[in-house]
Amino acid sequence: MANLTVEFFSNCLLRPVQFKMYIPNDMNERWQPEQKRKGLPMHTVVLLHGYTGAAVNWIPERLAMKYNLAVVIPNGEIGFWVDGISTGHRYGTFLTEELTGYVRKTFGLCRSAEDTSIMGMSMGGYGALRAALDRPDVFGRAVALSPALVIHSRAHMKPGDPDPHGNYEYYRECFGDLETVEQSRNNPEVLVNGLIAAGRSLPEIFLAIGTKDFLLQRSRDLHAFLDAKSVKHHYLEFEGGHDMEFWDECVRRIVPMLFGDEPGVSSDQQCSGAARQRADKNG
Repeated sequence: MANLTVEFFSNCLLRPVQFKMYIPNDMNERWQPEQKRKGLPMHTVVLLHGYTGAAVNWIPERLAMKYNLAVVIPNGEIGFWVDGISTGHRYGTFLTEELTGYVRKTFGLCRSAEDTSIMGMSMGGYGALRAALDRPDVFGRAVALSPALVIHSRAHMKPGDPDPHGNYEYYRECFGDLETVEQSRNNPEVLVNGLIAAGRSLPEIFLAIGTKDFLLQRSRDLHAFLDAKSVKHHYLEFEGGHDMEFWDECVRRIVPMLFGDEPGVSSDQQCSGAARQRADKNG
């Protein structure tokens, strides 16, 4: 695979930025991997890191080659992948317009929503979901792994309120007025309601959470909300925590599902009966 680091000037972030790209455009002649999408246009996955994370590829090379996936990995710092209120913090617009536009113009990828997915873990899981619901014309599929769905829990936060991850000023910088954040476009539920009201198609949604994850109830709540709105989606809940071991397993299961294959399983872990019923119901 081609391994690239690209630098360009971001007008959203007002500074030169770098992103990584992995492109499966070469093959070892002595080793020909299975290619499920041979001859089809290359699909692009924009991959988002979590809180305190960085631009690292965690999609296995064999899956990228098997499904003909280009992987684009930006760095969003700890900006929650949304447009903050201060100058140079437009991470949401950077993601949905500037980065994808640059990749389209320069590499001929991200040509359509059908050719473009977005995937993230934790903070990046929230970012992937929000970006695709905000711009379903850009991202046709959203994969939210253990998403940090913090809008309701941080709403009405006051200066000085204790929080293990950030203070009032941090969340206000990311999300704006915390008194009205639940009614803002930073709330995925607001975006879903808006798309339904406008009669627009929603992106295909994949939501995965571990049964030992401290964010479990928030994903269950979103799953129930999507069910109540009759939004077709794929919900996977199986044993695991808020860690790379769980997310590695999610990638192996979900990447095949993006292209209509049965969920992949790379270890002895199996979906619980409840999780299988949910996946069957919503998938």
